[in-house]
Amino acid sequence: SLMLAKAKEEWDQEIVDKQSEKERYLAERITPLRTSGLSLSQLQDLCRELHEKVEIVDEERYDIEAKCNHNTREIKDLKIKVLDLRGKFKRPPLRRVRVSADAMLRALLGSKHKVSMDLRANLKSVKKEDTEKERPVEVGDWRKNVEAMSGMEGRKKMFDAAKSPTGQ
Repeated sequence: SLMLAKAKEEWDQEIVDKQSEKERYLAERITPLRTSGLSLSQLQDLCRELHEKVEIVDEERYDIEAKCNHNTREIKDLKIKVLDLRGKFKRPPLRRVRVSADAMLRALLGSKHKVSMDLRANLKSVKKEDTEKERPVEVGDWRKNVEAMSGMEGRKKMFDAAKSPTGQ
């Protein structure tokens, strides 16, 4: 609080110093007008003289303003050229991020909504062991199988087996 008070005092003092400097500069540059005791023609001459001075100052102000605008446009153009010379901005390679369904819903709907989606709960569980047990594996002598299938009767058995897979 002491530092703030000290800073406020210095700021107020700076404002007062600027105001007094402005008044001193204007008093030095501008002489007070003496209009008392002048005739109508002298007052008109004084007005014409002041009007000419105002026009000169206004022309200077306009010229300075035009130069300032030109310089700001030139600065903008140079900034654009600098950006062009640096080259185009290269996008960094994007990495794949794994996000769970809950986190995705939280990001979309906001943290207020607590929606839980367990996608794995609806899946049917299948065990590998059960599928292997259901399929009977026939291991036998391959020569007997070849002999049984040879000839017309073997072809008939294959045709019947293909026709009805259940073996009826």
